[in-house]
Amino acid sequence: MIAEELDIVIEKNGAMAFDNAIIAYEPIWAVGTGKCATPEQAQEVHSFIRSRLAEDTPVIGEKVRIIYGGSVTPANAQDLFAQSDIDGGLIGRASLDGEAFLGIVEAAKGAS
Repeated sequence: MIAEELDIVIEKNGAMAFDNAIIAYEPIWAVGTGKCATPEQAQEVHSFIRSRLAEDTPVIGEKVRIIYGGSVTPANAQDLFAQSDIDGGLIGRASLDGEAFLGIVEAAKGAS
């Protein structure tokens, strides 16, 4: 599914279409559930996305920001953000709780 979505854009516009883009990945099974992929699972998909873009245009594979959006919390943020191909998070529900959001921001600072 992810390959198909990327390929549609690449075939019509090339990977340069992602030059100023930020790609957010959230597993379909995580949407609205409060469940989070393991850091290893998320890293595997982020790496795939980056590699697929690099096949077409290496500089885009290196440059594109890919963030994770599946139920990021203070408890899992640092482990997620420590992964080499995860460039940050798309914070949903946790952004409504100031303390939780602060914990995620602090985790992001610690992982960079």
